[in-house]
Amino acid sequence: MDSGALNIKKWVVMYPVYINSKKTVAEGRRISLSKACENPNCIEISDCCKHLKLQSAVEIDKAYPRDFMQVGRVRVQLKREDGTFLNPAITSRKELMQKIAELVPRHPERVKKQESQKAKKQEPQATTSTSGTSSKSGKGGKKKR
Repeated sequence: MDSGALNIKKWVVMYPVYINSKKTVAEGRRISLSKACENPNCIEISDCCKHLKLQSAVEIDKAYPRDFMQVGRVRVQLKREDGTFLNPAITSRKELMQKIAELVPRHPERVKKQESQKAKKQEPQATTSTSGTSSKSGKGGKKKR
């Protein structure tokens, strides 16, 4: 790499599994269940890093080794080249994970999804009528002796 490009290989790696409340510690969660958030994704984590004034890079083609179906990871720069922190409030990986887990539920995309789901639930449920269906289920017919 040339001197102008950022060396992201030295940045902290953050998989969404680390802060997922749906995962167990054995499956890869690294923070307590009470502080974790539900099903985060790489884009939300990257946006939260920008909010915390940390540089980040999303790597979509990478997968979590324990669960290769979980695709994507985020690299985050905690320290500058001289060793000083970009954000003095975040000095470790654990603090980074906890701050991001606090911010993800308030992410604008999540808020929009939650509002649209609430609106769908408030609509009348008139389309679910049971007329015309029989209450009998299973095989019918004669029993053999």
